[in-house]
Amino acid sequence: MKIVCVASSQVPSDTANSIQAMKVAQSFLQLGHEVTLLVPGLRPSPLDLQLHYGLSRVPAIEWISSRNRRLFPWKAALRARRLGADLLYCWPSQAAVAGTLLGLPSLLEAHDYPTGRFGPLWYRLFLTLPGRKRLLPITDALRRALEARYGPLRNGDTVIAPDGVDLERYASLPDPESARRALGLRADPTVLCTGHLYEGRGADLFLALAEKFPQASFVWVGGRPADVAAWKDRAARLANVTFTGFVPNERIPLYQAAGDILLMPYGRTVSTSSGGNTAEVCSPMKMFEYMAAGGAILTSDLPVLREVLDETMAVFCPPEDAGAWEAALGGLLGDETRRQALGRRARGAVQAYSWIERGKRVLDGFQ
Repeated sequence: MKIVCVASSQVPSDTANSIQAMKVAQSFLQLGHEVTLLVPGLRPSPLDLQLHYGLSRVPAIEWISSRNRRLFPWKAALRARRLGADLLYCWPSQAAVAGTLLGLPSLLEAHDYPTGRFGPLWYRLFLTLPGRKRLLPITDALRRALEARYGPLRNGDTVIAPDGVDLERYASLPDPESARRALGLRADPTVLCTGHLYEGRGADLFLALAEKFPQASFVWVGGRPADVAAWKDRAARLANVTFTGFVPNERIPLYQAAGDILLMPYGRTVSTSSGGNTAEVCSPMKMFEYMAAGGAILTSDLPVLREVLDETMAVFCPPEDAGAWEAALGGLLGDETRRQALGRRARGAVQAYSWIERGKRVLDGFQ
């Protein structure tokens, strides 16, 4: 099948949306489909996309430039028709609307509520237009919230499509001590977090815990240069804290393998690269990566995360209760047997969340 994916993310980029779009496109390639990814902007200078995004296969990519960025979804849908697409897979709702109007079977992946002045209008149009289509909210919490605001999808079906993980990249990881040696990290028991340093991602809690546990090493992998510099300044007096800054996605599994305890210290409000709040509806890629890496997960107790995790796979703490985090972390640092049991259970459960399995689910019935 010839699949054309339309993403509004910049490529290349270090945002989660950009990485996720590339992983989705790769999964369709791995399932044997012909895939083209359409993104806005101009073709960038040469870059090793395989290393940057941690891909085994890189989809064909076309950059569509326009002085008016609002025209991109429409130009992309027209380009998809010229390419002879059998299926249009969209992140922007405008592209899914355009594809449906052009008679293309269209799938719309939803990560958040419609935003902007006209976002709700485009979303409602996709819900109501006739045509072969499917809605793909990333969590059941998001599905329920969207249906409460806008009603159910008509003339189509809805499939819950959480984010995923490249299981093959986690199949032969070293033990934490060996991973730390390979990366040049301290040999101490390690508490690790990967991802951006946006508001609500828990960097303040990360530093507070580092101060309470000087015998452990605290490593934060990722973040934009300005954010990393700011947090390094705040952590200057803590000898056990490391902020690595950006790391190519290809190297992320090795870093995650280096952590005895893997943190998801989300707040009740979680910012994204676009500034929105996704705490109630998110499906973090790093959650599935942590599960595959096999470390003990210590996470904020957000209801949406319990769609995937439970107490046999992770330890939950209220985001605002610093004392609970301190007690939970202390308990895990002192109990290797429990850490290993949590990791084994999570690694077993994540087998259902590979990008390839996700690709099969979202395409089922459209081939």
